Amino acid sequence: MRDVPASRRLGADIRFLLTEKSVGARSGFLGTMTLEPGEYVSAHYHPYSDEFVFLAEGSLRMRVDGEDILVERHEAVLVPKGAHHRYENVGDSTAFLVFQVAPLAPSPEEGHVEVEPVPQPSAQPPSVGS
Repeated sequence: MRDVPASRRLGADIRFLLTEKSVGARSGFLGTMTLEPGEYVSAHYHPYSDEFVFLAEGSLRMRVDGEDILVERHEAVLVPKGAHHRYENVGDSTAFLVFQVAPLAPSPEEGHVEVEPVPQPSAQPPSVGS
């Protein structure tokens, strides 16, 4: 994880660990997110993919298609394909989660659609594709 550069464009420390580019994954990709208290990942959706989320540390609020879900340590959430979702650390400690997105979209550009302005628009976008 420490060898993978973080993307902060969407508002948290996001690292894409197992991807088509890094390991030749063709069915999806796996990554991590670290959110400090008060940080959020702006709302977006994946038109081709489900997102599987496991919260390893901390707590956070997820909004999935307008419904708020409080997620605590060691809980998991499925974000269905096409569902608008947002992450926010509303706790007092760092939140760390692992996520998987599958299946892959036809291209990285088609796999992620933003529906809220991103906190750091000038940051380098993540590189998950080939």
